[in-house]
Amino acid sequence: FAGPFTDVVTTNLKLRNPSDRKVCFKVKTTAPRRYCVRPNSGIIDPGSSVIVSVMLQPFDYDPNEKSKHKFMVQTTYAPPNISDMEAVWKEAKPEDLMDSKLRCVFEMPNENDKVNDIDASKPAPVLNTSKQDGPMPKPHSVSLNDTETRKLVEECKRLQAEIMKLTDENRHLRDEGLRLRKVAHSDKSGSPTALALRDNGSNSLPSLLVVIAAIFIGFFLGKFIL
Repeated sequence: FAGPFTDVVTTNLKLRNPSDRKVCFKVKTTAPRRYCVRPNSGIIDPGSSVIVSVMLQPFDYDPNEKSKHKFMVQTTYAPPNISDMEAVWKEAKPEDLMDSKLRCVFEMPNENDKVNDIDASKPAPVLNTSKQDGPMPKPHSVSLNDTETRKLVEECKRLQAEIMKLTDENRHLRDEGLRLRKVAHSDKSGSPTALALRDNGSNSLPSLLVVIAAIFIGFFLGKFIL
């Protein structure tokens, strides 16, 4: 028991039953007027525990006086059909009883413990965290590595070269179509020259579609790279 003893001081005892049978317990003391025990008796189920509170009543503490107070925890196996606890203890044989004795110790806190208790009761200072010691770290930008960038640039250049080549071919086909159209006007509509003009015009349509598709691909790739 830790002082000061000007008020009730409580100490808890934990009783555990490690067996596979129910156990009856009873707590006794050599100074029943100085202590209040709750519960002072009962039954503990197999594998269970019980907390017993021992309350020391206020008294004038004398450090030179040696404590002679003792406690005894008495246990025995509970019978199958238990109805009266007092009858169990009266009928129990001495060889069936198990005793555990405890001696009471009274201690007064020293001056250092009192100072620590006072310091612990004071509220801790609140640090001002509104200001920061240094600038906020800049987020790292995510970028492509050099190898991927180089590949994309080369692919873009290759597509641009193909687009220029297709553009030149389209210009050549357009000039050829204009030339053939002039020749067709000079001939009759049913002449072989007019038929050749229609065939060349129909053949130039796929080339124009390829050129338009290549231009769109180059435009989107250029937007992605930039």
